[in-house]
Amino acid sequence: MTDYEAVIGLEVHAQLLTSSKIFSPAPVCQDAGAEPNTNVSPVCLGMPGALPVLNARAVELAVMAAVATNCSVERVSRFERKNYFYPDLPKGYQISQYQEPLAQDGWIDIGADGEAKKIRITRIHMEEDAGKLIHSGAASLVDLNRAGVALIEIVSEPDIREPDEAARYVRTLRQILRYAGVCDGNMEKGNLRCDANISLRPAGCRKLGVKVEIKNLNSFKFIRKALEYETARQTAALRDGEAVVQETRLFDPDSGKTFAMRSKEEADDYRYFPDPDLPPLVVEPETVERLKKSLPEPPAEKMRRFEAEYGIKSGDAERLTAERSFADYFEAAAKRSGAPKETANWILTNVAGREDGGGDFAVPAEHLGDMVAMIKSGEISGAVAREVFPQMAETGKTATEIVKSAGLSQVSDSGEIGKIARQFVEDHPKEAERFRNGEEKLMGFFVGGIMKATGGKANPKVAGEELKKILGGGK
Repeated sequence: MTDYEAVIGLEVHAQLLTSSKIFSPAPVCQDAGAEPNTNVSPVCLGMPGALPVLNARAVELAVMAAVATNCSVERVSRFERKNYFYPDLPKGYQISQYQEPLAQDGWIDIGADGEAKKIRITRIHMEEDAGKLIHSGAASLVDLNRAGVALIEIVSEPDIREPDEAARYVRTLRQILRYAGVCDGNMEKGNLRCDANISLRPAGCRKLGVKVEIKNLNSFKFIRKALEYETARQTAALRDGEAVVQETRLFDPDSGKTFAMRSKEEADDYRYFPDPDLPPLVVEPETVERLKKSLPEPPAEKMRRFEAEYGIKSGDAERLTAERSFADYFEAAAKRSGAPKETANWILTNVAGREDGGGDFAVPAEHLGDMVAMIKSGEISGAVAREVFPQMAETGKTATEIVKSAGLSQVSDSGEIGKIARQFVEDHPKEAERFRNGEEKLMGFFVGGIMKATGGKANPKVAGEELKKILGGGK
């Protein structure tokens, strides 16, 4: 039995965050909520005589994506016509780039568990999206709202060997594009989607096998599952002496299987030729440098900085930087509180589950930072903070305002806490005796009793100190 190795390359299509389409002023509805066939123009409908005009903002976003993925931006690139006939492509051709793309020779790092692995990027080119077919029973409807929307296609080298690596590559690429503000990365709506090319070869062999393409994968799970199935399918075929056919396949999430869609096209099938209506695209080095300076700190660098500057654990730093909005929220709150570790713990424990990472946080970062500072100083306990925080989200008030109006300030007076502690110890003589005989874990029981008796207002540190005096510190 021969062991086979998978060779995987990915083509990721990312919708650029422009307000109008790439070659026309027709609006782009990013949430896909517009009525069908209303966001259209003569250009994207393929009307005779309608001429395309390149969207300058689309070029800027494409250049930013190229810089963020370590690509070299070409000073001159050209648009070509990719000819094919399909119901959602009214012109009968797609304006894309082929021979001279916008950017080439990049890479991203998808390292995991402390091990670096770079996946090379062959090219990034600009193109227009096609429309969308909506299948309803025996009929198919065409919605051309998406036709002409600005896309970039990011083509990787075949450096990926495992389905999990493929999913991690797309996840990392999505994070980079979202940080840069290039694409919203909404895979469910098709704003970021992936075509996967996979072939198998005997382990240790350098010659590539027959390539199969899997189209339109729109989730990390589907990418992984489709490649797992295709690896198993091709392995079984090769072991049975069957030939793998070069073709395009689709993935069915319900069955977890891929199925043949059509024979695989080659570049010659599309009859590429330069678009006569569009001049060469010239991007001067000064423009690239300006856009490079406008990019935010990359997520990988931000994660390393959080670890070094704030002492955040690697796993926590990774979670905090998964979304740019969460990273910015944490940093603003940490600077306000002066307690970055405590702020990180609070956000990961109490905020992450309440927010979707969209950037509109119910509690402003400054208010959260002030609350964490109150916990740190002993003004309120963690238990009180957990009671106060939902009220902050609901009312918009600060922690100070809520604590003051509800009388929730932490009690740190040793005399008052000592009195409560003595009474609690007297009420639990058996537990006190067990503690004195060496069961020091019962300290938590006594501190908890005092916290309950004071409605969570007692300072736990002071409570522990007073209990040690009364109980004698154990053995």
